[in-house]
Amino acid sequence: MRIMVMTDMEGVAGILDHDDWVMKDSRYYEKGKRLLTEEVNAAVAGLFEGGATEVVVADGHGAGGIDPELLDERAQLLHLKGENGIFPFGLTSEFAGIGWVGQHAKAGTDYSHITHTQWFNLIDISVNGLSIGEYGQMALCARELGVPCILACGEEAFRQEAEALTPGVVTVAVKKGLKKDGLDALDTDQYRAAKLSALHLSPAEARRRIRAGALTAIMKLWDQPDGFRFPELNPPYVCITRYRKFGDRPAWTGRKAHPTSFIALMNQRDEPINGA
Repeated sequence: MRIMVMTDMEGVAGILDHDDWVMKDSRYYEKGKRLLTEEVNAAVAGLFEGGATEVVVADGHGAGGIDPELLDERAQLLHLKGENGIFPFGLTSEFAGIGWVGQHAKAGTDYSHITHTQWFNLIDISVNGLSIGEYGQMALCARELGVPCILACGEEAFRQEAEALTPGVVTVAVKKGLKKDGLDALDTDQYRAAKLSALHLSPAEARRRIRAGALTAIMKLWDQPDGFRFPELNPPYVCITRYRKFGDRPAWTGRKAHPTSFIALMNQRDEPINGA
């Protein structure tokens, strides 16, 4: 049974803020990579314990989030250099399931931590009226490929987002944001600094829960393969993205569309429909 683990960094226990932890020039960047990699290792351990035959870890953090030397030796690391951000990040229909580790909630989510979608300049992405974040983008790519979403690990607000979008997914929360949102009027820099308060599990406890969740997820995949569901979303697909003021560029709204493929839609550029 071949499983992909999609990673991000901001949803990891112990990642306290954005600027100090998750960028290449952040003072705690190497420690942040270690924290993420150890959470990934916990998921890998649970998946293999439950019968996975192959686990591919996709490094989905823009700056890179996995320390290859610390990664569980049974896992394979997928890093799409020069293509990071191109959907579906190497996922194919040959995978039996996909899980997430270190994921954060989508922009605009109450009580979320380091809240954003792609970057802090996005207010919202919606496809055919369904609001989605980074999880939703990949989850709906997986839907098109026929790959169930089995595991979602990250902050509490993300746990709720994943359960609402893909019922049946096994979820694990490792920290909880402490501030409401409703901050659409902020510019990009203001929003980047607005959602940094959270209550974290200890990294050791977070890893224990992730390992147990991964084991539960793959056992469910073996025993109840039809127990993972997706939202109804039918072509043609129309994506509307609302952007914040970013530097000298005022707020604007973008649109893109595709007649048949969600994956192709995600790889298109937005065309402005109002604003600059």
